[in-house]
Amino acid sequence: MATSDFVLGGFASVGATLFTNPIEVIKTRIQLQGELAARGSYVKPYKGILQAFITVAKNDGIVGLQKGLVPALYFQFIINSFRLSIYTTAVDRHWMHKKNGDISFGLGLMWGAIGGVVGSYFSSPFFMIKTQLQSQAVNQIAVGYQHGHTSFRSAMRETYKKGGIIGLWRGSLSALPRAAVGSGAQIATFGKTKALLIEYDVVTHPTYNSFCAGLIAGSIMSVAITPPDVISTRLYNQGLDAQGRGLYYKGWIDCFLKILKTEGIYGMYKGFWANYLRIAPHSTLVLLFFDELIAIRKKYNLPI
Repeated sequence: MATSDFVLGGFASVGATLFTNPIEVIKTRIQLQGELAARGSYVKPYKGILQAFITVAKNDGIVGLQKGLVPALYFQFIINSFRLSIYTTAVDRHWMHKKNGDISFGLGLMWGAIGGVVGSYFSSPFFMIKTQLQSQAVNQIAVGYQHGHTSFRSAMRETYKKGGIIGLWRGSLSALPRAAVGSGAQIATFGKTKALLIEYDVVTHPTYNSFCAGLIAGSIMSVAITPPDVISTRLYNQGLDAQGRGLYYKGWIDCFLKILKTEGIYGMYKGFWANYLRIAPHSTLVLLFFDELIAIRKKYNLPI
């Protein structure tokens, strides 16, 4: 893969994350409220997206809406560097094309999933710390397990002190289905949609084409990724016992079954609209920024 594509993919995602992290905070809180409790049997501090924004701002302050921003930036830089550079490499080398030259949705799905899995694994510690920091709140609106971290650095230090490298990568394998499903759906849809919009002369301007394709890809991605995203949030945020085992879940399958049993299918789609409002614009901005950065590089023949 091209080093320049790796770097540009990271910068594209960082720019998007600055805009979308607040909705990520809301999504995380909604996914954690009522954890392993039957619907209607618990107090809901977050009753809707707008109300949740007001609640967080009122109780945690405006800065509370940007909790976990630093690890979120690291996470997004790493995962999208791998995803987008692998995607462009596959496109440039025609690994995603059929014999007739058309982009294959199936191959796009495969290469998108591969990029997502690789990026997700290497960025896993930052996703975990991001989730734990975003879930932290004052007692009145606290949901899920509260880790009590004071900062990103202290969280990394404490996690490493307790579990070493293995502790930092706790839950990484369980997050791979989320990455494979979400990234595969996004990348495959983005590439195919761009080609179709041009082929049928619907949106041919490069910037508008990338924007429309990114918006559609983000919408498809949000539907596909919400259930595995809920599971990842729960696994990364749960506390550990003295032996370093999860207090609530043993792993991905155990988490999936427990959510279905206690919360029903509704539990698997908690935070869907918040997820949609985060993923759709984030996906659009990441893919748009990435295409624009590549265009600038080519236009001015930049070394990166």
